[in-house]
Amino acid sequence: MNPITLTEPGTVIEASELVVNPDGSIYHLALRPEQLGDTVLVVGDQGRVEKISRHFERIDHRVQNREFVSHTGELYGHRITALSTGIGTDNIDIVLNELDALVNIDLATRSPKRETKSLRIIRLGTCGALQEDIPVDSRIVSAYGVGMDNVLHYYAHEPADKELRLLNALLAHTDWPDNLPYPYVAKGDQELIDRLGHNNTVGITFTAGGFYGPQGRQLRLPPSVDGLNEALSAFAHDGLRATNFEMETSALYGLSGLLGHRACTVCCVVANRLRKEYSKDHHAAVDAMIAEVLERVAG
Repeated sequence: MNPITLTEPGTVIEASELVVNPDGSIYHLALRPEQLGDTVLVVGDQGRVEKISRHFERIDHRVQNREFVSHTGELYGHRITALSTGIGTDNIDIVLNELDALVNIDLATRSPKRETKSLRIIRLGTCGALQEDIPVDSRIVSAYGVGMDNVLHYYAHEPADKELRLLNALLAHTDWPDNLPYPYVAKGDQELIDRLGHNNTVGITFTAGGFYGPQGRQLRLPPSVDGLNEALSAFAHDGLRATNFEMETSALYGLSGLLGHRACTVCCVVANRLRKEYSKDHHAAVDAMIAEVLERVAG
């Protein structure tokens, strides 16, 4: 994922566009630049922040505003921020832009910096598996995020060659329905994928714009497209299978790529959608995922 252009250093961004709180913190996250670690572990659930930070050797900052809870501390000499995003790519749009502003925009002058910084942003989430042989409580690392949402369509960008080839293969495989949002593809950071994917499943992740109908679940309302999950489950490209549904990775990978950050998603499988199974103790499985990721990124 490549940006068409970026705002030039020295450009003054108006107060209505870049909102800074009176204490100098960024609007939604309520963080100041010095309160952010170089590695950011993002989770949807506010309660999962403490599950991460209890592993820290010390915690230097705790901040909460709305659904955005952040703990910044140190582990094995690494400065890490655990941050809750809430659910969905719309919240990822807020989080990624504000994380980037904290490190790459001078909030006092409201101007992009000439020297930019790249964060490591790792999502620790939960997901539903799209292959029968992927067991609940195991972990999936996303090589690509396929966006079934609309967030990246609002940013001027062009896909990289591998992203475009995967997208074209998916469109041909599924005969993509006209009534659904046009998908996009964003790749994660390869070094992080290799590091976190060891002994875990690595595959293609589909990011849905909702939990029920957009992921093919039917309670009282039937989905508008029959057989979509089966078509997605049967998709494979360049040695990777379609592995899971979740709700944040496409925007995380897309915006990180456009802004120059390194992103990766690791998800604990809480449901196998084909076998209709749900984890009997997903809290323990999530705790195991957190411990493994912290050891691999900071150990």
